[in-house]
Amino acid sequence: MPRRPGSQPPEPSESRGPPAALARARRISLVLDDLVRIPGTRRRIGLDPLFGLVPGLGDWVPLLISLDLIVAAARFGAGPALLLRMLAHLVVDALLGMIPLLGDLFDFGWKANRRNLALLERLISDPEGTRRESRWVVGGVVAGAFAVVFAGVWASWWILTSILGVLTG
Repeated sequence: MPRRPGSQPPEPSESRGPPAALARARRISLVLDDLVRIPGTRRRIGLDPLFGLVPGLGDWVPLLISLDLIVAAARFGAGPALLLRMLAHLVVDALLGMIPLLGDLFDFGWKANRRNLALLERLISDPEGTRRESRWVVGGVVAGAFAVVFAGVWASWWILTSILGVLTG
């Protein structure tokens, strides 16, 4: 049914079913993370770990496809903290996925797309709560990163001064 001129577009959360972007995000998550059940287990595997077996491009193809979930979140009004959180899931997946064999095992368990889909669905159902939680998570990660860098700099300084003290005295 065509919209009347000047009328508002439908809200993404209307009860007529999931919007196209959410349906697409669900398909991406399913195909990359949970496509097939492993016989005899309750675990599922998607194409992401299988792409990872291809040297070079194998870890980048799923990453590029997965960016669509972040674009969908941005269209639903996700704030910078939530987008950063979703991007961090993908970066961890891509970087650790590059480690031969261990990265493929990591891909099997991490399931970044499923994590991002859950965040996207929570954004739609509870936008403010999801934004607030994401600010805390990103803030905690940033604070933790600063603490690790500070500890590394302090330890390096302490080791250097100790060595110089032994050499000069």
